[in-house]
Amino acid sequence: MKKNVQEVMSPPPPHMVGDGFRVHNYIPGLVSMPRMNPFIMMDYNSPHYFPPSETPPGVGVHPHRGFETVTIAYQGKVSHHDSAGNSGTIGEGEVQWMTAASGVLHKEYHEREFAKNGGVFQMVQLWVNLPAKDKMSPPRYQALTRADIQTVELESGNGKVEIIAGEFNGVKGPAKTFSPVTLMNAFLPENGTVSFTFPQHDHTAFVIISGKVKINATEIASANQLVIFHDDGEEISISAIEESVVLILNGEPIPEPIAAYGPFVMNTREEIIQAYQDFQLGKFGQLED
Repeated sequence: MKKNVQEVMSPPPPHMVGDGFRVHNYIPGLVSMPRMNPFIMMDYNSPHYFPPSETPPGVGVHPHRGFETVTIAYQGKVSHHDSAGNSGTIGEGEVQWMTAASGVLHKEYHEREFAKNGGVFQMVQLWVNLPAKDKMSPPRYQALTRADIQTVELESGNGKVEIIAGEFNGVKGPAKTFSPVTLMNAFLPENGTVSFTFPQHDHTAFVIISGKVKINATEIASANQLVIFHDDGEEISISAIEESVVLILNGEPIPEPIAAYGPFVMNTREEIIQAYQDFQLGKFGQLED
């Protein structure tokens, strides 16, 4: 049975996050947190040229608790530091997967040489919710390089699928997750096709990173659009009208209340208040801006 398209959504107007990220907010801007849980925030930095800068643009030190941040790079390079002592830089085809959990201070910015030269920047950042039992876990960081990310070549020249998290055709992605989450990129040539099967009641969405595709032989979606699916079936097919890249998101809903305020996502208002108190008391560690 097909998992039918609920809606094809065009991006909302972009806004700046810090001075380094020009993003369209899809979640919760277009779709609510509960509707797409465990995906509780998604910003998409559609392709945008940043001029050369001696000072790397980005976002200064800020706290997080209760979820994971996942940054997927399509063009450009981004660097990261956090108060747990983790740092790294990712470029095209790579992923930063930071588990804030019990709390970290974090900053992210354009990699220094990329900033110095300027260039086109294209990224997706997701916030992935954590179950209540894991929200106060120790922070951790996963740097997923091109060498780490598993690839399945599709038959008959239909392209390839890169698996960041979850499983496709028996191949598992490298990301370690706290609840069932699938993140993949499908790279399809013109007329390339691919099909996916997900549990009926999972929350599923696509972002068309580039190109134009037909979904389930009926719905057409173009670059920068968000596609969300009903929880009414299992099978989805994609056919590329032109050469395309599609980000596939699928996750098992976490059946718990969501209390979100600013950089904290917990289960109750009291936990949000506690998060702010812990942050103000310096319990998230130290990080230079």
